[in-house]
Amino acid sequence: MNARLRLVADRTAERHAPPPADPLHEEPGPGAARCLGLYAKLAAGVTVVTARGEDGPLGMTVSAVTSLSARPPLLLACLRDGSRTLAAVRAGRAFAVHLLREEQQDLAGRFASPTTTAAERFAGTDTRQVLGVPVLAGSLAWSVCLTEDVRRYGDHHLVVGRVAAVHVGAGRPLLWHDRRFGALTDPLPDAAG
Repeated sequence: MNARLRLVADRTAERHAPPPADPLHEEPGPGAARCLGLYAKLAAGVTVVTARGEDGPLGMTVSAVTSLSARPPLLLACLRDGSRTLAAVRAGRAFAVHLLREEQQDLAGRFASPTTTAAERFAGTDTRQVLGVPVLAGSLAWSVCLTEDVRRYGDHHLVVGRVAAVHVGAGRPLLWHDRRFGALTDPLPDAAG
């Protein structure tokens, strides 16, 4: 074979060759049950995310919420794909994040239950509107956020919100660890510091 034909043959082979091996993509990874076991060991504050739906207020319990930036003030929440609350956050472009108090386990359970209707979740709660979003009274702290970005990753969506209103109260947070509620055991610091 002359040099020119060999060069054409080599280029054709390069185009049809499989891409170079990527060890991260070749590794199938652990199963979902093992990953959920790992995730259960992450301690998190328990929050309820609410939004205004077409037929009224919607909300769900969320343990994956974190601060993202102080300037600009941004929060990040992970909402389950297909949830009505996620759809309302997207449509209404605003949502509220409520950090629950340690004594609000029943409220967290009600907003987490897949069989509880939106009306049942909000029944008996003291709710007011802040910037058009339902806000639950009595939480440890809350913020109303304007939706900045929503991106899907796996079975959840990352929702970034710009904090537009905030209230911080006193008390202890409700925690989620090892698939159960918990609370801080250390004494609260003196308010004077």
